[in-house]
Amino acid sequence: MTASGTGNGPTGIRLTAPAPGWSITADVVVVGSGVAGLTAALRCAAAGHRTVVVTKARLDDGSTRWAQGGIAAALGEGDSPEQHLADTLVAGAGLCDEAAVRALVTEGPDAVHRLIGAGARFDTAPGSDEIALTREGGHHRRRIAHAGGDATGAEISRALVEAVRAGGLRTIENALVLDLLTDAYGRTAGVTLHVMGEGQHDGVGAVHAPAVVLATGGMGQVFSATTNPAVSTGDGVALALRAGAEVSDLEFVQFHPTVLYLGPEAEGQQPLISEAVRGEGAHLVDAAGTRFMVGQHELAELAPRDIVAKAITRRAQEQGVEHMYLDGRHFGAEMWQHRFPTILAACRAHGIDPVTEPIPVAPAAHYASGGVRTDLHGRTTVPGLYACGEVACTGVHGANRLASNSLLEGLVFAERIAADIASDGAAGRVPEPVPSAAEERGAPRALPLLAPETRAAVQRIMTAGAGVLRSAGSLARAAADLDGLHREATGAALAAQAPGGAGGADAPPASAKAPEPGVEAWEATNLLCVARVLVAAAQRREETRGCHWREDHPERDDASWRRHFRITLGADRALNIRTTATADFPPTAGTTPQPAPTPDTEPSP
Repeated sequence: MTASGTGNGPTGIRLTAPAPGWSITADVVVVGSGVAGLTAALRCAAAGHRTVVVTKARLDDGSTRWAQGGIAAALGEGDSPEQHLADTLVAGAGLCDEAAVRALVTEGPDAVHRLIGAGARFDTAPGSDEIALTREGGHHRRRIAHAGGDATGAEISRALVEAVRAGGLRTIENALVLDLLTDAYGRTAGVTLHVMGEGQHDGVGAVHAPAVVLATGGMGQVFSATTNPAVSTGDGVALALRAGAEVSDLEFVQFHPTVLYLGPEAEGQQPLISEAVRGEGAHLVDAAGTRFMVGQHELAELAPRDIVAKAITRRAQEQGVEHMYLDGRHFGAEMWQHRFPTILAACRAHGIDPVTEPIPVAPAAHYASGGVRTDLHGRTTVPGLYACGEVACTGVHGANRLASNSLLEGLVFAERIAADIASDGAAGRVPEPVPSAAEERGAPRALPLLAPETRAAVQRIMTAGAGVLRSAGSLARAAADLDGLHREATGAALAAQAPGGAGGADAPPASAKAPEPGVEAWEATNLLCVARVLVAAAQRREETRGCHWREDHPERDDASWRRHFRITLGADRALNIRTTATADFPPTAGTTPQPAPTPDTEPSP
């Protein structure tokens, strides 16, 4: 293979979509309405910036609302940021950026108190005003603050949404972001988006702004079963790749070990059984009632999530079954109703009563530890483009996110982004989007769209080949099947563009006509994009580390693989994969990556 350039900066590659029919201007556009997006928006608005929030559904419909367990911070007596740092580094399996983790744990407690000041109400200890703290996997201290028993995310979302509405911030709901706009100097100039009929505008439009904050959440819908809501289709990562930004660590997808098992055919968002249930003393058992985590790790059921997910999967394989059980019958009815009312209701809705019977559980896709690569201020490698929350790869999570660090990361790095935007001086500048250099040269602009009905095919391919258990064979099959979907979409697009509908002698055969631009086709195309990048990275990482488990390479290999893959998309649609040492993790915003020891190039997603 031959390298094809860095891919950094505008690529000229965009989704096939109508031209914007309307536009508005702002100083900052925040894409996403979870804890990261709304915190960034509130801080930017407080600094006097004209801020627009764009969100794919309603303001309170993101992933934050579904967070059950809580938010981790060194708030309790005897705890400290140093202890939180140590637990985070252990969970990250050697790939955390220590400077990013240190920023998280030292700034975290004050960020939580500011969140309380914004109106969030956390549970308190009986007879006290002190915040009640619990434990989760990988934590050696009680440092998880929770709300409503097991409805922490819903409470945080409520408080932030109310603050946004009270502050009069401009919001565009039911809007899918499409692509980044850039100016003549390659700087961010806003985004294009499609409003789905219920927002302030209809159809495709644009928000022109010199700063864009991606807070679009994860990509859990790339797998058949996930805890993520339906909107988590990897839109932010795919947009960043098309814009020329670096992504990193996409192979590290955390599978939550205890998701309510609803049968082998279950697809889409599945009910989560919070790690806090184990933190309060529930046991993982097999059908015979044996606690199989005892003796496997010093923390038993509270081992880091990758260890628990692997143990459940391994035990299920040994016994030829599909799931294990979580036993909390000893809690009693009162504790279930008071501490875990949401989980209790979800289980009973599916015919299971945790008060009287163990809960069937199995791992499901939960959290992307990787994403759009940023520095300590949330800056990506494209000037003016920021990322925070699950869409970002700040270096905090490494190879495996420590439980309940995600909400804290959203808070801390959103505040850092707002501070950086305030110091940048770009407010008031009205950017003028222009065609990229690649478009001026006639490079392909429109990315072929995937037919909406192939979304399920992407999910099945990824579940079978790149799920909890991976191997060279399974990943190769996944890569080949995903390539087949890509070729089919390309063939259909070429056939549609050619005179008379014929693609020409060199065109791949098209089994179906090119889909019309629309939300379902854009989402499916984004899922295929992130799936192919994830598989490419997983193929190269020939070791087992954190939540990346290679059956054919079962050992962790620090000598060869204590490093990250930096992945960009070139203007020629080639996927550029380079490696970087852990110590070199933070990028420099807007700069071209330096040549790395092991360049490689693949067909693009």
